[in-house]
Amino acid sequence: MIAIWALGAYISSIIVWNAVLKRNIGEAMLVGLLVTVAFAGRDVFHVLAESVTEAMQEEVTYAAIAFVVASHLMSRTPILLRLIDILNSLLGRVRGGPVYTSILGGAAFAAIAHIGAAVTAAVGSITIPWMKRSGVSPHMSATVVAGCAGMGITFPFSGTMFILVGSAGVSQLMSADEIVVPLFIAGAWCLVYRLAAAFVIVRRHGIQAMDPADLLPVRRSFGVGWTSLLLLVAIAVPVLLTLGPTGRALNSWTGVDVGDAISLVLWIPVLLIVLVAVLGRDALPKRPAQWWALLGDSAPRIGVVGVTIVAAFAASGALASLGLPAQLASLLGRLDAPLWVLAICVGVLVVAVAIPLTGSATMAAIGPVAVATLVGAGVPAPVAASAVLVFASTEGASPPSAAPIYVASGIAGADPGRTFKPLVGYFCLPILAIGVLITLGVLPI
Repeated sequence: MIAIWALGAYISSIIVWNAVLKRNIGEAMLVGLLVTVAFAGRDVFHVLAESVTEAMQEEVTYAAIAFVVASHLMSRTPILLRLIDILNSLLGRVRGGPVYTSILGGAAFAAIAHIGAAVTAAVGSITIPWMKRSGVSPHMSATVVAGCAGMGITFPFSGTMFILVGSAGVSQLMSADEIVVPLFIAGAWCLVYRLAAAFVIVRRHGIQAMDPADLLPVRRSFGVGWTSLLLLVAIAVPVLLTLGPTGRALNSWTGVDVGDAISLVLWIPVLLIVLVAVLGRDALPKRPAQWWALLGDSAPRIGVVGVTIVAAFAASGALASLGLPAQLASLLGRLDAPLWVLAICVGVLVVAVAIPLTGSATMAAIGPVAVATLVGAGVPAPVAASAVLVFASTEGASPPSAAPIYVASGIAGADPGRTFKPLVGYFCLPILAIGVLITLGVLPI
């Protein structure tokens, strides 16, 4: 059980270094990585080198850095302010309007894209600056958006769902068609909860509607800032090219899976940078030396984001090489307890695995064992599978390793460590509870 002990040491060391010693999150993640690889014994240097090499090849690392650059460029132009003026004109009179919009927008995009980091990137690039303009703190803005990242797993037809229902252990218990309606209802329960959480966040943090004096008439805001709506092209183009009817048509025409060729999480910030450079050209530098100075101003934020994400992914790889998935699967297989205790134990273990791994990797590793454990206790297979996917959906908001946390924090200019506590309180634990209640039949699906 060395990998399980390594997981506990990894999380504990990060909490101590960041929350107790008050050091920055980049340092904390590096400490967590070193503590984790120490469990490899004589193979410590091999595991460290291999894990870091693989982490450096993760596209989310470069996407997060690109978002920091895009956010920095946008802050130097009036483009985003004009877009926010339009949004404020439409919804600024509703208390907490941008918070609710973030959650509903996250649900809509997640139901299409299903990729946590892409959901965070697409929704956060628009709503995080709007939330900050409405008085929401940077870390709470990042928390709200990252907390919605996992919704794609709780709606059909995500890759994570197909990995689970297509596995040998689960496909013998149910067909893929049997989970569609239950999972959609489970996703609806998660969305309803997030809207309730938004209500609490808005009241607890005193988020108000915009002052009427700060609101422009809709006609005026559109007249001045309609070109800022072209930023939505940065989201729409990759989505249209990879998903829906246009995506399927391109797949047939090219003979390749366009979704594999075009990364949403990478191309969205790239297109944002290009559009900002074109639309905001009057406010941006004209000489190479001025551009160098402008990009240099964002270097500290890029450094922290890059180090943090590389360390997080490297630690995930180290835990996998230590055998974490197999050890947790073995532990699940030995559980023998009342259903409510079993549901909690299964949920906690799935959430624990989803901390260092993605939802898809979690389902590949222990999803079939988790479903079989619940089915063995009398839970219908579609209900068990839906509950397990709900548990895994916390991967988007599980500190300290979830990529959406760092994507959202990069956009918001927030310290990722300050999102950890609210993410656990507002999203991780409640979503875990929803999965347990679905298992017990308290929340019918």
